[in-house]
Amino acid sequence: MPTLTPGLLAADAIIADADIARTYAVDASVGAQPPVDFTVVRARDVDDVVAVLREAQAHGIPVVPQGARTSLTGAACATEGAIVLNVEQLGGIDVDPVEATARVGPGVVTATLKSVVAEAGLFYPPDPASADTCTVGGNIATNAGGLCCVKYGVTADYVRGLEVVLPGGERVHTGRRTAKGVAGMDLTGVVVGSEGTLGVVVSALVRLVPAPDPPLTAVATFASLEDAVRGVLAVRADRHRPALLEFLDEASLVAIAAVGDYGFPAGCAAALLVQSDRPGHAAEDVQRYAAALTAAGATETAVAETRSEAELLMQGRRMLNFALERKGDRLIEDACVPIARLGDFVRAGQQIADRTGVEITLSGHGGDGNLHPSLFFDRADEASWHRAEAALAELMRVVLDLGGTITGEHGVGTLKRDYLRWELGDAEIARQLAVKAVFDPRGIMNPGKVF
Repeated sequence: MPTLTPGLLAADAIIADADIARTYAVDASVGAQPPVDFTVVRARDVDDVVAVLREAQAHGIPVVPQGARTSLTGAACATEGAIVLNVEQLGGIDVDPVEATARVGPGVVTATLKSVVAEAGLFYPPDPASADTCTVGGNIATNAGGLCCVKYGVTADYVRGLEVVLPGGERVHTGRRTAKGVAGMDLTGVVVGSEGTLGVVVSALVRLVPAPDPPLTAVATFASLEDAVRGVLAVRADRHRPALLEFLDEASLVAIAAVGDYGFPAGCAAALLVQSDRPGHAAEDVQRYAAALTAAGATETAVAETRSEAELLMQGRRMLNFALERKGDRLIEDACVPIARLGDFVRAGQQIADRTGVEITLSGHGGDGNLHPSLFFDRADEASWHRAEAALAELMRVVLDLGGTITGEHGVGTLKRDYLRWELGDAEIARQLAVKAVFDPRGIMNPGKVF
């Protein structure tokens, strides 16, 4: 077990109970297993982070930064001989309504941040499906997206500056408080999405926007996945971009219905969920979206008449991950293609499923071409696992051939390292490793992840 200098930290910062420590050793990724030799530190403040990283640098001890452990890629899993540095206790939200910003600790739960800034009439748009549990630090580490990216973009679009502790304990500040500025390179953008491989984010200055209207929702059903894709393209063509445009295939709808009645129709090949939150115009927007979906081939469209009906539909959408988990073991994936190639992505998934016998569900953020295929397998059957892996590799090749990316918002972690090389190539990987070495010359930050 990695040892820290006696007295470096308060005793209660280090988790001594082995059973409790094991709960911090893995994230939500498939098949994650705790290593034998690791130490868990729950940082109480920035000084703890500085002390750990200074000690780790001096002795060459690997460090795995960690938040709420909702990662699906293995990025937050402990590695052998590492210090797991958990920053959930680094909270705090300081809202500046004049600048429309908030200074936020990495341990703040995303939904909590959204709720607090709403009290000031402001809105923090990033909205991962796990918003009720995931933390801002983890969102920054993976450049998380979510359900509202089609209109509002991803986490990187809202991070104005960061405070980062580097290996060796140096505290650096990136970005600026002002609304604009071009003094020097954008190191904020380098850190966002780096999955803990450069340093530990201990504070973030995030940009806020005026609060939109309460969203109104329409749902449409389709007789085929291809018709549903046409529906996505039809709504995307509207000059007023929807706040949300979600794509759900039949298997996903059945899985949600097995959990509870959330108002989704049954007996269709696919459904689209679309929202508008445009101030003063949400009602006319959703009616126009519904008309466009009908013209694109929807068999049925319905507009939620009350906020409670709309919220019920959204609860159902957020239940999707849990609902699919109940179906059995699966690889939950994340890939993004150009909007115009979404239909090709869907068809490829269907063809691979038919040819390999691997059940593949295709649902996700249709409005930005970012679907989350789930590939099901039997954990007790090694051959089943290998078929699912092979099907996933084939699907990732297709995604790249379509001009897409192997991950739109989940990150790379350990599960997609091989695919990252497919996407970037050896020369680009070498350049990125050279950048990492500037921040982390001894290679102690989250080793084995991403690269």
